[in-house]
Formats: sequence, C-alpha cells, structure tokens
Amino acid sequence: MKELLQKSWPKSISKTLIYRLGQRPLHEYVKQNALDIPDQLAYSFYGRDLEWKEVDESVDQFAQFLADQGVKKGDCVALFMQNCPQYIIAHYGIQRLGGIVVPLNPMYKESELDYLINEVKIKAIVAGQELYPRIEGIRSKTPSIEFIVTTNYADYLPDEPTLKLPQELTLEKEHLNGSYDFIQILREHEPYSNHIEIDLWNDIGLMVFTSGTTGRPKAAMLPYGSALFKTAATIQGNQYQSSERFLTVAPLCHIAGMVMGVNIPVYSGCKCTLLTRFDPMTTIDAIEQNKITAWYSIAPMNVAILNTPGIEQRDLTSLKKNASTSFGVPVTEQLANQWKRLTQGCIMHEASYGLSETHTCDTFMPADNIKWGSCGIPTFETEVKIINTETGELAGLGEKGEIVIKNPGVFKGYLNRPEATSETLRDGWVHTGDIGSLDEDGYLFFHGRIKEMIKSSGYSVFPEDVEALLNEHPGILQSAVIGVPDEIRGESVKAFIVLKPDYVGKISELEMIAWAKEKMAAYKSPKYVEFLQQLPATSSGKVLRRLLKEPERKGV
Repeated sequence: MKELLQKSWPKSISKTLIYRLGQRPLHEYVKQNALDIPDQLAYSFYGRDLEWKEVDESVDQFAQFLADQGVKKGDCVALFMQNCPQYIIAHYGIQRLGGIVVPLNPMYKESELDYLINEVKIKAIVAGQELYPRIEGIRSKTPSIEFIVTTNYADYLPDEPTLKLPQELTLEKEHLNGSYDFIQILREHEPYSNHIEIDLWNDIGLMVFTSGTTGRPKAAMLPYGSALFKTAATIQGNQYQSSERFLTVAPLCHIAGMVMGVNIPVYSGCKCTLLTRFDPMTTIDAIEQNKITAWYSIAPMNVAILNTPGIEQRDLTSLKKNASTSFGVPVTEQLANQWKRLTQGCIMHEASYGLSETHTCDTFMPADNIKWGSCGIPTFETEVKIINTETGELAGLGEKGEIVIKNPGVFKGYLNRPEATSETLRDGWVHTGDIGSLDEDGYLFFHGRIKEMIKSSGYSVFPEDVEALLNEHPGILQSAVIGVPDEIRGESVKAFIVLKPDYVGKISELEMIAWAKEKMAAYKSPKYVEFLQQLPATSSGKVLRRLLKEPERKGV
C-alpha cells in the first residue's frame, strides 16, 4: 500500500501532517482564534455575523453554566438541534469542561430518543425549542437527564435577515417551563476561567451512534484527538486555506457535517456561512452574497441547483472547491463538468470514504488527479487493506473484499459493548463491513455493504433499530426490514410484517406506514410495507433478510 501511495500522492502536498496550532483539542483552537484574530468573522447565520471573540466568550459562558449545574469531565451532554450558532457554542462549551458531546438527529422521535438517552446515560440535553415536547414526553423514562436547555434559533438572527428563512427560524420564542433558556444563560454567566487538562488521544470527547456491523445503534467513543486529526488531514489533503469562505449546509449532527461546519472553521480560522437546511435558492443566494469559495455538498444538491430556473444568470464564480458525496445521485465526470461550466471553474469531485467509527474522511481525492468512481486515496497516516471475506487473506489489486482501516483517528470502542467492539476493532484496525477494492494507484473503490445497513438520504439506517420501533405496534407479531433502490434517496426502507391474528384484515399497509411516520425519523420510516404470513428464518429462528431481497421482490 505504501508503494502505491508513493506514486499517487500529490506532489504539491507534504506527506507529513502538520497541525496549525499543534496537537491541542479543538476547543483550545477557539480560544487561540479569539486571541489571534478576535475581530475576524467566524460564522454568518442568515446575515448575523459572529466574530471569534464573541464565539469564544459565549463558549466560556456556556461552560460556566454547565459547571454550575455539576457537569464535569466525562459527563455526556446531548445536542438536539438544527444547524445554528448555538450548536457550535454548546459543542465547545461541553468540551471545554472535558465533557462528551452526544449528537442527536433532530429527526428522532420519542421512542428513538428514549433508547439512545438511556444507552449513554445522558446528563443534560441542549434542544431546539420546537423539539422540547419530544424530550418532555419521555422524561419519566430517562432518569439520567438532570436538566434541559432550550433555544429559539431566531435568537441568533439579525433584525433584517439577508437570506430567506426556513420555517423553524420563524417560530415565536416560548418560555418553556422545566428548561433553561440558552440566550439567557449567556447573559447571566461570566466566562469560565478554569482549565481542564485533556489527554488528547485517550479522553473521549464525542460519542456518535452507529450500528457497527450489526444491531441497534451503539455509541462509538471517539477521543478528542480524532476530531483534531481528521480535521487537519481534511484541510491539508484538500488544500483548504485560512482565507476560504465555507458554506455549511450538511447537518452538524452528522459526522461529515460536523467536520465541515463545527471543526474546519475552528481549526483553520476561516469564515463559515451556516444554514439550517438545504434550499436551492437560499444556497444560491448565500454563495453569491458571501462569495463562498468552498462547499461540501451531496450530489442531489448540485443537481437541484443546476436545474433551478434562471441559474445561468446567477453568479457562482467565487466557488473553487466542491467536495460532494454520492447519495442517490453519483458524482460523475459529466456532473462535475456541468458544475464546472456553471461556476466557471469550480472543481467538483467525490468527497471521501469514511464512517462514524473513524471520524470519517479516511480518504481524500487529489484535485489534480481525480479518478471518477473512486473515493480517492488513503489520507495521512492511514492504512487501508482489502480482506477476502472467505479466506481472510489480503485481496489482490482490483479484487473485492472487506475494507479494513487503521489510523490515529479510529474510535476506542463501543460504550459498554465489549463483544461488538472486539468484532469491529481488532489490533487497531476497524473492520468496516463494507466491500471495496484498491486499484494499481492506491485509489479506493466502494462497492457496497456486507452488513445489512441501509443508506437512505445519506443517513445510516439499521434494520434492527427500525424493527424494534415497529414492534412497539400492538398489532405486529414480527417484522423485518430491508433497503430497496430509490432514485432520490439511494435506498428506502421496506418493512415485511407479520400481524397478530386479531389484527389481520383490520389494518392496511398505508395505515401502518402512517403509524411508523409518527414513531421514527423520516429517513428510516418505512416507505413500503408488505404483510406476510411468516418471515423466512433459519431453524434457530434467525430471520433471513437476504431472502426478502429475492429478484422478484426488487423494483418495488
């Protein structure tokens, strides 16, 4: 592998990873930015500009509040919000105390939150105002929660927004009993002045939920150094400069969005425009107004902009770099050329390969040697092997096998799941459960998944998780879910359900789909339901999902 990288590594990029401010946790980069460039723009939120000195002071004020509430090193605090400045402030406020950030997708419903909160024993939650009722509804089931902070996103809007506001930014502020108000916290607290020592490569700073290779979501424990390493590697590999003007649209709760929106601006000290969600016209306006130079997108976003009426009259020429991920729509040379013509020169390419257990971004695409269909080459200090799934031996060049990865950013294991940890993490190598191959130049190609995880709209959907939620329905005797092809989402969820005898003929597939929508996030809620008399299973009773994917069942 090292020999392959010798000839494919870009000559313009040093093979030695250099940390801009040294090996320090990223919350210390926030502090240093406030000292070095206090009046420089850090984040812009629909026209509300935050400078580094304000970001740092707010981080310290929030940290002091948490300390007053008894939060200490090693405690888990969840973030349950849409993209907003409050998310970034809370993230680094938690870590400034040595706490552990636990991102929760704002699409989660009560049943999902109940499971996840109890799995990690979350001590506190910072939530969007509109999401508070979901937490309030499960308080009696989640005894670890000691307090809740809520926020109205509009608290960080300017008097006259420069971009169109999504619905969640237009809600009137509510004073919710049983929670602390985020903006009031900052007004009432002096900045935190203590310093907590962090063991960069051993202290856990982030827990993200993932299935690993099987099962319901588990908390992958990532040390503070994982974020630093992957952020530094992403910036150096993609040759981002401190003068970049980033656009962040991807969800900050997702590991890729976290790298691009939470970590990269802090590490580099660059300017970042933050949007709560993707809207073609708002994104176009943001690129024009703020002269965005770098954007991480998913390919359907680029397609939506290309198909926007009148797009030829808009000015997107400030864009120079666009790493994009193939979800539903592949990043092809044809699409990249269309994008290059529209922007008059922006280089678009596949972003990278990675997973939650490695803090993502395990590869990068050399901008001067793009190989279409590939995920690029392994990033700094990263080894990638392809293992034959039958023999366990190294696969040859071009041969398919399981992708196995090792680098300083890999996780420490799954919280309280030693068996799952030993299955995935072996001698420092992460066994991904994904099928891939390496070519003669060391480029990684992704071919699919060994595990039965479903990838829907860019999110990982774990069959066991959906099945557990479905089985809460009083009429379901047994369920199994699979992924089916979807031109827009990549994959959608289909559920096969065995009803209890008393419910047969008394509930329809559409009614079951509607019930599921109320119980789980939209991306994992089944789009199709089929009732069966029994599920295919082994003699021991294990459901055989692969038999539900027989050819005659495809093309739903």
